[in-house]
Amino acid sequence: MPGFLSPAPTAQPEWLKVISDTEADIGSNLRWGCAAAGKPRPAVRWLRNGEPLASQNRVEVLAGDLRFSKLSLEDSGMYQCVAENKHGTIYASAELAVQALAPDFRLNPVRRLIPAARGGEIVIPCQPRAAPKAVVLWSKGTEILVNSSRVTVTPDGTLVIRNISRSDEGKYTCFAENFMGKANSTGILSVRDATKITLAPSSADINVGDNLTLQCHASHDPTMDLTFTWTLDDFPIDFDKPGGHYRRTSVKETIGDLTILNAQLRHGGKYACMAQTVVDSASKEATVLVRGPPGPPGGVVVRDIGDTTIQLSWSRGFDNHSPIAKYILQARTPPAGKWKQVRTNPANIEGNAETAQVLGLTPWMDYEFRVIASNILGTGEPSGPSSKIRTKEAVPSVAPSGLSGGGGAPGELIVNWTPMSREYQNGDGFGYLLSFRRQGSTHWQTARVPGADAQYFVYSNESVRPYMPFEVKIRSYNRRGDGPESLTALVYSAEEEPKVAPTKVWAKGVSSSEMNVTWEPVQQDMNGILLGYEVEPVPPDASLAHVLSTFLELGTNSQQGLTPTWSCCLGAHDLIRYWRAGDKEAAADRVRTAGLDTSARVSGLHPNTKYHVTVRAYNRAGTGPASPSANATTMKPPPRRPPGNISWTFSSSSLSIKWDPVVPLRNESAVTGYKMLYQNDLHLTPTLHLTGKNWIEIPVPEDIGHALVQIRTTGPGGDGIPAEVHIVRNGGATPPLSLSSESTSMMVENAAVCPAAHPGTIVSNSVAMLILIGSLEL
Repeated sequence: MPGFLSPAPTAQPEWLKVISDTEADIGSNLRWGCAAAGKPRPAVRWLRNGEPLASQNRVEVLAGDLRFSKLSLEDSGMYQCVAENKHGTIYASAELAVQALAPDFRLNPVRRLIPAARGGEIVIPCQPRAAPKAVVLWSKGTEILVNSSRVTVTPDGTLVIRNISRSDEGKYTCFAENFMGKANSTGILSVRDATKITLAPSSADINVGDNLTLQCHASHDPTMDLTFTWTLDDFPIDFDKPGGHYRRTSVKETIGDLTILNAQLRHGGKYACMAQTVVDSASKEATVLVRGPPGPPGGVVVRDIGDTTIQLSWSRGFDNHSPIAKYILQARTPPAGKWKQVRTNPANIEGNAETAQVLGLTPWMDYEFRVIASNILGTGEPSGPSSKIRTKEAVPSVAPSGLSGGGGAPGELIVNWTPMSREYQNGDGFGYLLSFRRQGSTHWQTARVPGADAQYFVYSNESVRPYMPFEVKIRSYNRRGDGPESLTALVYSAEEEPKVAPTKVWAKGVSSSEMNVTWEPVQQDMNGILLGYEVEPVPPDASLAHVLSTFLELGTNSQQGLTPTWSCCLGAHDLIRYWRAGDKEAAADRVRTAGLDTSARVSGLHPNTKYHVTVRAYNRAGTGPASPSANATTMKPPPRRPPGNISWTFSSSSLSIKWDPVVPLRNESAVTGYKMLYQNDLHLTPTLHLTGKNWIEIPVPEDIGHALVQIRTTGPGGDGIPAEVHIVRNGGATPPLSLSSESTSMMVENAAVCPAAHPGTIVSNSVAMLILIGSLEL
């Protein structure tokens, strides 16, 4: 508020720097320091053993600094640094221990055995514990060592001997002394043969993918172990890295060869082989140059963007020690397009080029570009993709395709075409321009259909007669203009149903489930193209109860299904209408004939049933009027009982089989003969035999042991249910043969299989085991 001063900030002292416990040698110098922060700034003072400490002889107190010169034992004690202001006082404490020790080698003696390599250098430290620091002398045997060109005693007492020879072997003693006492420590110097590289690695120039061995052999003192290490550009090589390219090629101690497998560009550089013992080492270097395909170009920039061309620039990448021979340029349409090589100007881009023109691009299309360099060693990695660009718009250059049409309602002309994909649109505001005229007319009508996805046009006019031919052509457009026009196509207007009915329809039942139908064709009219005929018989009631009762009454099996089916002469476009006498025509089923055929066969009908049949012509517009109906009655069904009491007799070259005749019931068709299917164990393919009697004899080889026989009735109503028997020439049970993939085993009473009584037959007076095959069609 005006007229008042805000109070100044205040703070108690806080340590910024403190002292810590210290051990120091007698006679040495020591500097301690502490610092504190606070508001106001704290004053700093020192205490020793609880008493104020001021500057005196060897002690200097200067605010936060405390300095000792030539420490003495009396300087030992507990020291405190005190920082205080009006807001508080803080303390930092530490102990100073001044040490006086005679020299002592027990913690750090001179090494007892000191190996050294001839011609090399040895460094022998002398570091006894002593306070104050001891004075050090060295002797070899009884001779005191003094500094020379080969021998040096450093200020800290370390002995250094250079260019070592055998004469330097012997005992070396370090003597240490201060006012507290003296001590010494001795080691024996042993001179060994020097390690030398006897076969150095040679520099090499290789290509990517090559293998290379760098040799490195060495000699050394035989009493010591020798190891080899390799580095590449001063980094150690890891031979144990999984999948690495480096291998050691010898297990001999004096050979340390290095092999590089499948060399890559990164394997080029300075290699160093080091042969090393515990006393010395030797090393040699070699340079390996790896040549390879160029690295990726950089700085890909697009400029001068046109509708089908751009100018592309880039910067050279590394040639990897082999001159760049050429560049290729690639483009893709993001985000998911594949990279493809593009045409350029110049067509062949030389290795010293850094720009080229890209040709043949699609107008109004997004692109990314990249550059790939190559040399005599191969093709390098591609550059990174350029920024995405879009070429300029242009008029469409391709006409739409797939021009066709037809169909629709009366008075309509429908024209279809294939929509043009994005790459052919060349610009925004895309659509289609349709031109059409009646065939023979000179005046073209046009219709504009906007939108790239449009694919049809409907022209509706009362003047358009059925199936009228029109000449049609189409072009595309965008906001830059119209594209080229397509070729002219002939398209017809919508058709109308046929006006004429087929004549002379005739139908006849040919079995218990089939009928044949024929008719006279109708003539082509101008309303459309006649595709075929619909044949329309009316079926009986198809309720579930009627189907079930019919199945039980007639004993139908899988061969006598109730669903109407077509024989091989009918196609998917043919329809017949049929209905049972007494039913209404509206209940008729329809089946189309194949093309312009004038006959058909209907199957899957009910037995012993009268049907009414009509035929209609049809085209794409629909069906025409119905013909007068014709009548046909299906045959009675075949007997549902198989032949019984089957017996057989073998001779040396034939087999005779006989059975009881099948007598049809009143509601079953007559039996005109029998069909027998025979299969033996030598020929798995069954053979069919026909007979008009209730017995048959067929030739068989003598070595036939087993046979499987099926017998069924045949007649106007079709084939009956088969009976099957397994025949054995010399008796005995054997595994049955099978004539189909499915069989049913059942006991048939009063229909026993009774072969004639002689050796090799099986007799049963009341019951025989039959295998009934329900899926075999003869």
